[in-house]
Amino acid sequence: MRLGFVLLLIGCLTSCSTGTHYAPVTDISTIERIPKSGVYRVLPGETLYSIAWRYGLDYRYLAKRNNIAPPYHVDAGQLIYLNGKATQATRIRVLPSLAEKKQTVIMKHSVSRPVIYHEINTPVTSWLWPAKGPVISTYSRLNKGINIGGRLGAPIFATAQGQVVYSGNGLRGYGNLIIIKHNARYLTAYAHNSVVFVKEGDWVNAGKKIASMGNTGARQVMLHFEIRVSGQPVNPLRYLARSRH
Repeated sequence: MRLGFVLLLIGCLTSCSTGTHYAPVTDISTIERIPKSGVYRVLPGETLYSIAWRYGLDYRYLAKRNNIAPPYHVDAGQLIYLNGKATQATRIRVLPSLAEKKQTVIMKHSVSRPVIYHEINTPVTSWLWPAKGPVISTYSRLNKGINIGGRLGAPIFATAQGQVVYSGNGLRGYGNLIIIKHNARYLTAYAHNSVVFVKEGDWVNAGKKIASMGNTGARQVMLHFEIRVSGQPVNPLRYLARSRH
């Protein structure tokens, strides 16, 4: 209780001092050490990209470390070696809310066979906003992306052209999650969706509707949006277009 009050107070003081009033962070990201063994067993529905995302690693590093050639297919039960120095490696994940709302999980597609992923060399020249609505939480040490508020069912858009490399709810705290690969270095994530309209392997253009806003894995309706460069989270506000829609 005391910790929650302190975090809320800090958030209030920060917003007052900057003149911009953002809501307190609803999803708190933490840095967690990977297993001491440095080994991870693949679960059903996971991809190399989602495993790399879970641990804050570059998928290309995992592929090289485990001799996995493109298109980077992994099987359930397969062992993935994460890092030679497991005690120093970290992973980044979003903790679920203690007051998480119940919401029906709706997945429009399911994957019944291995998906072929392709190398993408096209640079991203512009980044569209993934949703309409106010930014209710900005990027920080506690929040590795931004949270955009809105109504249940509001459309979620692909911020740039790319291929869906993960669509599921296997990453704790993200709810229904979509990860899109834009090229070898850039990936984006769209979390807490109520309905998902794309499946792994789908190609999407910038501005394509990929999901509906929801609160799976969150205590309020919102989109949690992240950009990662070579596995590391960056501030999305530095990339998104200044003009919104």
